[in-house]
Amino acid sequence: MQNQAIQVKGLQKSYKDLHVLKGVDFVVGRGSIFALLGTNGAGKTTIVKILTTLLKQDGGNAAVNGFDVASRPDSVRQSISLTGQFAAVDEILTGRENLIMIARLRHLTHPRQVADNLLSRFGLTDAADRRVSTYSGGMRRRLDIAMSLVGTPQLIFLDEPTSGLDPEARLEVWKTVKELAQNGTTVFLTTQYLDEAEQLADRIAILHEGTIIANGTLAELKKMFPPARVEYVEKQPTLEEIFLAIIGKKETK
Repeated sequence: MQNQAIQVKGLQKSYKDLHVLKGVDFVVGRGSIFALLGTNGAGKTTIVKILTTLLKQDGGNAAVNGFDVASRPDSVRQSISLTGQFAAVDEILTGRENLIMIARLRHLTHPRQVADNLLSRFGLTDAADRRVSTYSGGMRRRLDIAMSLVGTPQLIFLDEPTSGLDPEARLEVWKTVKELAQNGTTVFLTTQYLDEAEQLADRIAILHEGTIIANGTLAELKKMFPPARVEYVEKQPTLEEIFLAIIGKKETK
Protein backbone atom coordinates (compact mmCIF):
# COMPACT_ATOMS: atom_id res chain seq x y z
CA MET A 1 0.00 0.00 0.00
CA GLN A 2 1.14 3.51 -0.78
CA ASN A 3 0.80 4.73 2.82
CA GLN A 4 3.05 1.95 4.14
CA ALA A 5 6.82 2.34 4.15
CA ILE A 6 7.51 -1.21 5.36
CA GLN A 7 5.47 -4.41 5.02
CA VAL A 8 6.70 -7.60 6.71
CA LYS A 9 4.88 -10.92 6.54
CA GLY A 10 5.97 -14.26 7.99
CA LEU A 11 9.64 -13.30 8.20
CA GLN A 12 11.88 -16.20 9.25
CA LYS A 13 15.60 -16.50 9.87
CA SER A 14 17.73 -19.22 11.44
CA TYR A 15 21.42 -19.58 12.22
CA LYS A 16 22.10 -23.33 12.09
CA ASP A 17 19.79 -24.74 14.80
CA LEU A 18 18.95 -21.36 16.32
CA HIS A 19 15.60 -19.99 15.10
CA VAL A 20 15.95 -16.23 15.55
CA LEU A 21 12.82 -15.12 13.65
CA LYS A 22 9.80 -17.43 13.67
CA GLY A 23 7.27 -15.63 11.49
CA VAL A 24 7.41 -11.89 12.11
CA ASP A 25 4.58 -9.64 10.86
CA PHE A 26 4.25 -5.85 11.02
CA VAL A 27 3.75 -2.72 8.91
CA VAL A 28 5.21 0.77 9.25
CA GLY A 29 3.31 3.83 8.05
CA ARG A 30 5.05 6.51 6.00
CA GLY A 31 6.28 9.53 7.93
CA SER A 32 5.93 7.74 11.27
CA ILE A 33 8.36 6.65 13.98
CA PHE A 34 8.18 2.90 14.56
CA ALA A 35 10.01 1.44 17.56
CA LEU A 36 11.02 -2.21 17.76
CA LEU A 37 11.68 -3.31 21.32
CA GLY A 38 13.28 -6.49 22.55
CA THR A 39 15.87 -7.88 24.90
CA ASN A 40 19.41 -8.73 23.77
CA GLY A 41 19.28 -11.57 21.26
CA ALA A 42 15.60 -11.07 20.48
CA GLY A 43 16.36 -10.56 16.78
CA LYS A 44 16.03 -6.79 16.39
CA THR A 45 19.29 -6.33 14.50
CA THR A 46 18.54 -9.38 12.35
CA ILE A 47 15.30 -7.72 11.22
CA VAL A 48 17.15 -4.48 10.45
CA LYS A 49 19.77 -6.36 8.43
CA ILE A 50 17.09 -8.12 6.39
CA LEU A 51 15.15 -4.92 5.74
CA THR A 52 18.32 -3.09 4.69
CA THR A 53 19.36 -5.99 2.36
CA LEU A 54 22.45 -6.90 4.41
CA LEU A 55 21.03 -10.34 5.16
CA LYS A 56 18.66 -12.70 3.34
CA GLN A 57 15.64 -14.14 5.09
CA ASP A 58 14.94 -17.87 5.09
CA GLY A 59 11.20 -17.42 4.66
CA GLY A 60 8.46 -14.83 4.45
CA ASN A 61 8.34 -11.53 2.59
CA ALA A 62 9.45 -7.98 3.25
CA ALA A 63 8.98 -4.82 1.20
CA VAL A 64 10.59 -1.45 1.88
CA ASN A 65 9.26 1.65 0.14
CA GLY A 66 7.36 -0.67 -2.20
CA PHE A 67 10.42 -2.73 -3.19
CA ASP A 68 10.84 -6.38 -2.28
CA VAL A 69 14.07 -6.73 -0.28
CA ALA A 70 14.98 -10.06 -1.91
CA SER A 71 14.20 -9.34 -5.56
CA ARG A 72 14.94 -5.58 -5.71
CA PRO A 73 17.71 -4.91 -3.18
CA ASP A 74 19.31 -2.11 -5.23
CA SER A 75 16.06 -0.13 -5.27
CA VAL A 76 15.69 -0.63 -1.52
CA ARG A 77 19.23 0.63 -0.85
CA GLN A 78 18.69 3.75 -2.93
CA SER A 79 15.65 4.75 -0.87
CA ILE A 80 16.93 4.12 2.67
CA SER A 81 19.73 4.95 5.04
CA LEU A 82 21.10 3.01 8.02
CA THR A 83 22.69 4.35 11.18
CA GLY A 84 24.17 1.64 13.39
CA GLN A 85 24.88 1.49 17.09
CA PHE A 86 28.21 3.27 16.73
CA ALA A 87 28.75 6.54 14.89
CA ALA A 88 30.30 5.83 11.48
CA VAL A 89 32.19 9.11 11.17
CA ASP A 90 35.80 9.80 10.22
CA GLU A 91 37.36 11.45 13.26
CA ILE A 92 40.33 12.79 11.30
CA LEU A 93 38.07 14.83 9.02
CA THR A 94 35.99 17.84 10.01
CA GLY A 95 32.21 17.67 10.19
CA ARG A 96 31.91 19.48 6.87
CA GLU A 97 34.45 17.19 5.19
CA ASN A 98 32.56 14.09 6.37
CA LEU A 99 29.35 15.35 4.81
CA ILE A 100 31.02 16.46 1.58
CA MET A 101 32.65 13.04 1.26
CA ILE A 102 29.27 11.25 1.52
CA ALA A 103 27.64 13.70 -0.91
CA ARG A 104 30.38 12.99 -3.46
CA LEU A 105 30.04 9.24 -2.97
CA ARG A 106 26.33 9.64 -3.72
CA HIS A 107 27.26 11.63 -6.86
CA LEU A 108 25.26 14.66 -5.74
CA THR A 109 25.71 18.03 -7.39
CA HIS A 110 26.90 20.89 -5.15
CA PRO A 111 28.20 18.67 -2.30
CA ARG A 112 29.40 21.67 -0.26
CA GLN A 113 25.91 23.20 -0.32
CA VAL A 114 24.42 19.88 0.73
CA ALA A 115 26.88 19.75 3.63
CA ASP A 116 26.18 23.33 4.71
CA ASN A 117 22.42 22.75 4.70
CA LEU A 118 22.73 19.66 6.89
CA LEU A 119 25.20 21.32 9.26
CA SER A 120 22.69 24.12 9.76
CA ARG A 121 19.76 21.73 10.16
CA PHE A 122 21.56 19.72 12.87
CA GLY A 123 23.02 22.68 14.75
CA LEU A 124 26.62 21.89 13.79
CA THR A 125 27.56 25.01 11.80
CA ASP A 126 29.81 26.43 14.54
CA ALA A 127 31.70 23.13 14.75
CA ALA A 128 31.74 22.47 10.99
CA ASP A 129 35.48 23.02 10.54
CA ARG A 130 36.61 21.22 13.68
CA ARG A 131 37.90 17.68 13.55
CA VAL A 132 35.24 15.20 14.61
CA SER A 133 37.65 13.83 17.23
CA THR A 134 36.88 16.99 19.24
CA TYR A 135 33.09 16.47 19.10
CA SER A 136 31.01 15.35 22.07
CA GLY A 137 29.08 12.07 21.87
CA GLY A 138 25.84 13.86 21.06
CA MET A 139 27.48 15.92 18.33
CA ARG A 140 29.00 12.81 16.74
CA ARG A 141 25.64 11.07 16.72
CA ARG A 142 23.95 14.13 15.20
CA LEU A 143 26.64 14.25 12.50
CA ASP A 144 26.18 10.51 11.92
CA ILE A 145 22.44 10.97 11.40
CA ALA A 146 23.09 14.01 9.18
CA MET A 147 25.39 11.86 7.02
CA SER A 148 22.60 9.29 6.77
CA LEU A 149 20.31 11.96 5.34
CA VAL A 150 22.60 12.97 2.47
CA GLY A 151 20.52 12.35 -0.63
CA THR A 152 17.24 12.69 1.32
CA PRO A 153 16.34 8.99 1.83
CA GLN A 154 12.67 8.24 2.34
CA LEU A 155 13.33 5.98 5.30
CA ILE A 156 16.07 5.89 7.91
CA PHE A 157 16.92 2.92 10.14
CA LEU A 158 18.33 3.83 13.55
CA ASP A 159 19.74 0.77 15.34
CA GLU A 160 20.21 1.64 19.03
CA PRO A 161 20.90 5.31 18.18
CA THR A 162 21.53 6.50 21.75
CA SER A 163 23.54 3.52 23.00
CA GLY A 164 26.33 4.76 25.25
CA LEU A 165 25.26 8.41 25.21
CA ASP A 166 24.83 10.52 28.32
CA PRO A 167 21.32 11.84 29.19
CA GLU A 168 21.91 15.27 27.63
CA ALA A 169 23.18 13.74 24.38
CA ARG A 170 20.19 11.36 24.31
CA LEU A 171 17.84 14.34 24.49
CA GLU A 172 19.66 15.92 21.54
CA VAL A 173 19.16 12.77 19.47
CA TRP A 174 15.50 12.51 20.51
CA LYS A 175 14.91 16.05 19.27
CA THR A 176 16.60 15.18 15.97
CA VAL A 177 14.50 12.04 15.47
CA LYS A 178 11.26 13.93 16.13
CA GLU A 179 12.26 16.57 13.58
CA LEU A 180 12.97 13.88 10.98
CA ALA A 181 9.43 12.54 11.26
CA GLN A 182 7.95 16.04 11.23
CA ASN A 183 9.74 16.63 7.93
CA GLY A 184 8.23 13.47 6.42
CA THR A 185 11.04 10.95 6.92
CA THR A 186 9.97 7.50 8.10
CA VAL A 187 12.03 6.36 11.10
CA PHE A 188 12.52 2.70 12.07
CA LEU A 189 14.03 2.65 15.53
CA THR A 190 15.40 -0.24 17.56
CA THR A 191 16.14 0.40 21.20
CA GLN A 192 16.51 -1.19 24.60
CA TYR A 193 15.62 2.07 26.32
CA LEU A 194 11.90 1.81 26.94
CA ASP A 195 11.56 5.48 27.84
CA GLU A 196 13.05 6.28 24.42
CA ALA A 197 10.27 4.42 22.63
CA GLU A 198 7.73 5.97 24.95
CA GLN A 199 8.96 9.47 24.08
CA LEU A 200 9.41 9.02 20.33
CA ALA A 201 7.33 6.27 18.75
CA ASP A 202 3.98 6.50 17.01
CA ARG A 203 3.77 2.71 17.15
CA ILE A 204 5.67 0.19 19.23
CA ALA A 205 6.25 -3.51 18.56
CA ILE A 206 7.69 -5.94 21.10
CA LEU A 207 9.81 -8.77 19.70
CA HIS A 208 10.16 -11.80 21.95
CA GLU A 209 11.47 -15.28 21.19
CA GLY A 210 11.30 -14.72 17.45
CA THR A 211 7.80 -13.28 17.12
CA ILE A 212 6.00 -9.99 17.60
CA ILE A 213 3.94 -10.47 20.76
CA ALA A 214 2.51 -6.93 20.97
CA ASN A 215 2.12 -4.13 18.43
CA GLY A 216 0.27 -0.84 18.77
CA THR A 217 0.32 2.72 19.97
CA LEU A 218 1.39 3.44 23.53
CA ALA A 219 -2.27 3.97 24.45
CA GLU A 220 -3.21 0.60 22.94
CA LEU A 221 -0.41 -1.17 24.80
CA LYS A 222 -1.47 0.44 28.06
CA LYS A 223 -4.90 -1.15 27.67
CA MET A 224 -3.20 -4.56 27.86
CA PHE A 225 -1.93 -3.69 31.33
CA PRO A 226 -4.33 -3.76 34.30
CA PRO A 227 -4.97 -0.20 35.50
CA ALA A 228 -3.38 0.65 38.81
CA ARG A 229 -5.84 0.79 41.67
CA VAL A 230 -5.10 3.32 44.35
CA GLU A 231 -7.29 5.07 46.80
CA TYR A 232 -6.94 8.61 45.46
CA VAL A 233 -4.96 8.66 42.18
CA GLU A 234 -4.83 6.24 39.28
CA LYS A 235 -1.23 5.70 38.21
CA GLN A 236 -0.72 5.05 34.50
CA PRO A 237 1.75 2.21 33.80
CA THR A 238 5.05 3.10 32.19
CA LEU A 239 6.13 1.39 28.98
CA GLU A 240 8.76 -0.47 31.03
CA GLU A 241 6.03 -1.97 33.26
CA ILE A 242 3.97 -2.91 30.19
CA PHE A 243 7.01 -4.52 28.51
CA LEU A 244 7.92 -6.60 31.56
CA ALA A 245 4.32 -7.66 32.11
CA ILE A 246 3.89 -8.78 28.48
CA ILE A 247 7.21 -10.65 28.48
CA GLY A 248 6.34 -12.31 31.78
CA LYS A 249 2.91 -13.45 30.56
CA LYS A 250 4.48 -14.94 27.43
CA GLU A 251 7.13 -16.87 29.36
CA THR A 252 4.64 -18.39 31.82
CA LYS A 253 2.50 -19.93 29.05
